Amino acid sequence: MTARQLITVGILAAAVGIGLTKAATRGDDEFIAESETLSAFEVRVGDCFDDGAFMGNEVQDIPAVPCAEPHDNEVYATFDMPGDKWPGDAAADQAAMAVCYDRFRAAIGKPYKDSVIDFTTMYPSERSWNQGGDREVVCIAFRMDLEKLTETVRDSGI
Repeated sequence: MTARQLITVGILAAAVGIGLTKAATRGDDEFIAESETLSAFEVRVGDCFDDGAFMGNEVQDIPAVPCAEPHDNEVYATFDMPGDKWPGDAAADQAAMAVCYDRFRAAIGKPYKDSVIDFTTMYPSERSWNQGGDREVVCIAFRMDLEKLTETVRDSGI
C-alpha cells in the first residue's frame, strides 16, 4: 500500500453520527460547479477534489473542485461492499483495490499498466460499517507523478 493510500483509506468512515449535511454546489450537469467543502459521504463518480483535508484515516470533508480546474483526485467508480459482517481492514482494502482495478480500464479508457494514472480507494471503517451501515467504496484516480490533473480522467485514455 502506498503512502497516499494510507492517507485516504477510510475517508468514507468520516465519523458516523456527527450529522454531516453539507453538499457541494452542483451545476445542471450534476458535477461540482464551484470549489467548496464536500461531505465525504456525498462524493459521486466524476467529482474532483484536492488532497489537503486528510487527517489520519478518517475525515469528514474533502476540498471539492470543478474538474476543469487543477485538482489532485477524481472519483471514477463507486460500489457497495457485500456482506453484513465487517470484513476487517486488510480484507476491505484488498476487496476495494481489486474492484477498483477491475473498473479502471472502463473508466479511464486505458489499461492500468499503460496509464499515467494511478488509483487509491476510500472504504468504510469498522465503526461506520457497524454503526452507520456504510458499505460504499470510492475508487479515486490521480496522476502517478502526483502532478495536478487539469481535466477529467474519465474516458481520457491517459
